[in-house]
Amino acid sequence: MCTVGLAGVFAVLALTPWSELAAEVLTWPVVFLAIAAIAGEVKPIRLVIGGDETRRLSTSAPFVLALVGVAGVGIAVAVQLIASLADDALRRREPKKSLFNTAQYALSVIVAASVYSWLSGVPLFNSVPSDPVAHLLPLMIAGVAMIATNWVLVAVVVSLATAQPMREAVREDMRDLALTNIVLLSIGGVAAEVAADGIGALLLLVAPVVAAHLFTMAAARHAHDATHDALTGLGNRGQLHRDLEQAFAATSPLRTGGPGLVLLDLDHFKDFNDTLGHPVGDEILRQVAVRLREVAPDGASVHRLGGDEFAVVVRGDLNASRQVARDILASLDEPVKVESLELLVRASAGLAVAPLHGDDGETLMKNADIALYHAKLERDRISTFSPEFDINTVERLQLLADLRTALDTGQLHVVYQPQTDLTDGRVVAVEALVRWRHPERGLVPADEFIPLAENSGLIFPVTAFVLDTALAQVAKWHATGLDVRMSVNLSARHLSDQGLPQQVGAALTRHQVPASALVLEVTETAILSDPARADLVLHALRRLGVSIAIDDYGTGNASLSYLKRLEIDELKIDRSFVSNIGADHHDLIIVRSTISLALALDLRVVAEGIEDAETVTALRGLGHVIGQGYHLGRPVEAAELERTLGIEPPAEADAEPARTV
Repeated sequence: MCTVGLAGVFAVLALTPWSELAAEVLTWPVVFLAIAAIAGEVKPIRLVIGGDETRRLSTSAPFVLALVGVAGVGIAVAVQLIASLADDALRRREPKKSLFNTAQYALSVIVAASVYSWLSGVPLFNSVPSDPVAHLLPLMIAGVAMIATNWVLVAVVVSLATAQPMREAVREDMRDLALTNIVLLSIGGVAAEVAADGIGALLLLVAPVVAAHLFTMAAARHAHDATHDALTGLGNRGQLHRDLEQAFAATSPLRTGGPGLVLLDLDHFKDFNDTLGHPVGDEILRQVAVRLREVAPDGASVHRLGGDEFAVVVRGDLNASRQVARDILASLDEPVKVESLELLVRASAGLAVAPLHGDDGETLMKNADIALYHAKLERDRISTFSPEFDINTVERLQLLADLRTALDTGQLHVVYQPQTDLTDGRVVAVEALVRWRHPERGLVPADEFIPLAENSGLIFPVTAFVLDTALAQVAKWHATGLDVRMSVNLSARHLSDQGLPQQVGAALTRHQVPASALVLEVTETAILSDPARADLVLHALRRLGVSIAIDDYGTGNASLSYLKRLEIDELKIDRSFVSNIGADHHDLIIVRSTISLALALDLRVVAEGIEDAETVTALRGLGHVIGQGYHLGRPVEAAELERTLGIEPPAEADAEPARTV
C-alpha cells in the first residue's frame, strides 16, 4: 500500500503541468485553502462516539477536495502531503506509520481527483474548470469516493492487525462518522464554489469549521465528565460497565478465557483521611491512580468506583488477570510521597474472569466483589473468586449490612464483666463488652460480627458507641459512690487513628469522668502491626491520663521492649494460660513468671478466664492479682451488676466477691 501510494504521489507531481497551473489558478484562494487544509489536519475534531470513546477526525478533507476542484490534483496532493507530514511530525509518529499515512491520504486524493475528472470531463492533470458550479455534483461524488477510499484502506490494515472482518471495520466508520463527513464535504463544495470570489468569501467558511471544533470539544468534555472520576481522571462505575460490555462483545465465542476484572481496595485508607486530612487522602488516591495506569497492560481500562475502590478490566484470561493484580500491588510497594510525608499504602485485590466466574459484566462484577471481600476478610492480598465463597460471603455481606442498620436503630447494647481484686475481694473494675441482639437471628456472637466491623471500618462507630455508653455508665456509678475503672477494647485500626486521643478526651469531658477511670485494652498484635503509629497514639492517650492495658498477653508476639517503650499500665494474662494452671505445670510457670515480671515493672495484673475457686486460690498465692472470669462474674447488664454488687452475698469464701468501696 505504501509503495502504491508513494508511486502515485511521484506520478502526480511529475505529470502535473505546474507552469500552466501557475498561470491559471487563483493564488490567494489556493493559499487560503492550503493553509486551512494543513490547519485542519494538525488540529482535528475529536468526536465522541460512545461513553468516553473519542475519534480523531481531520477537517482537512473539505479544503483538499476544494483544491481538487479549483487547482487540480497536483496541488491537492502536494497540500495533503505537507499536511500529513506536519501532523506526523507534531505527533512524533514512527516513520513506518507516517509513511502509511502519507500513502493512504495520497491515494484517497488521487481516487477523488480521478472520479472528479471522469464525471466532469475535466482533464486529470489540468482540472481547473471554467465553471465550478456546473461541476459541483461530480466534486461531491469525488469527495464521497475520497472518504470511502480512506475508510477501505484503514479497514484493510485494521483487519490484518486484529483479524477483525474488514466489513466490520468499515461499518464502524460509516456508523460513527458518515454524517460528520457529509457535513464537511458540503463545506468543501461550498469552498470550491466561492473560491473565485476571493478570500473574503472563503473566510465565511471559517465560522462553521470553528463552530464544529467548539461544539465537539464541549461534547467531548461533557462526555468525559459524565464517564470519568473528577478526582483521578479514571473511568467511573458507569464507564466500567460499558467497558465490560465492550470486552465481552469483542471476545471470540471460542475464547479460552477473558475478559477479567480486578477490584482493588486500599487498606486502612480511612485512617489516612481521618488522621492526615482529606487533602492528603485525595492526593493518595491521585497517585494510586497514576500507578494503576502505568502498570495496566495494553487494552486494559482503569476505573475508580468511589472512595478507595478501583477496578481494572483486563483483556485476558485468568493468568493475565492474576498477573495484573500482582503488578498492581507491587506498584504500591514504594511509599506514596505527599509533601514531606512518605506513606506506605497497602491494598487488597479480588478478581473474577469469564467464563469461569460469569458470562456477563454484572455477574463478573458481583463475583469480583465477593473475591475482594474474601481477600480483606481473610487477610489475603489477592483472592480469586471461588464458588464456595459465594454463600458464605453473601451471608457475611448481609450481616454487615444488618450491622450498619443495628448502629442506627439501637440494636447494640453494652454489658459489663467485673474484675475483682483477689487479695480483698473488691470489684475494682469492669470491662465493657458490646452485644448485638439481631431482630431475626437473635444474639449474634461477638467473634462473628467484630471481625466484620474491623475489616469494613464499622469498628470505629461500634467502638465510639461502646466508649460513650461505658463512660456514661461509669459516671453514673461514680455519682452513687461505686468507684470502679472502666475497660474498653480497641482494635488494631484504632492504633493507626491519630484522631483517637482527641475523641477519647472529648468523651471523658462530655461525661465528666476522670481519665484515670478509663482503661483502653489493646493486643500485642495490634501494637506490632504498625509500631510507629501505635507509639504516637498510645503516648497521646497516656498523656490524657488514660491507662493502657495489653489484652491477651502471651498469645501474640510478646515483647519486653514495648512494655518499656510504651509505658504500659496493665497486663491481662490470656485465659488459655490461666484456666489450666491447676492441671498444666507449664501454664503455671508461665503465669507465675508473667505476674512476677509485671509486678516488678509496677504494672497491674489481670488474670482472665477464672472458672473455679481453685484457680482463685492458686493466683492469690502468686502475688497481687486482679481476676476476671465466669466464676467471679459473667458479663451482665448494668442493672444486674448493680444488684449483684449491692445485695448478693459472696457465693464462696475463696471468691469472696465484693462490695465496691
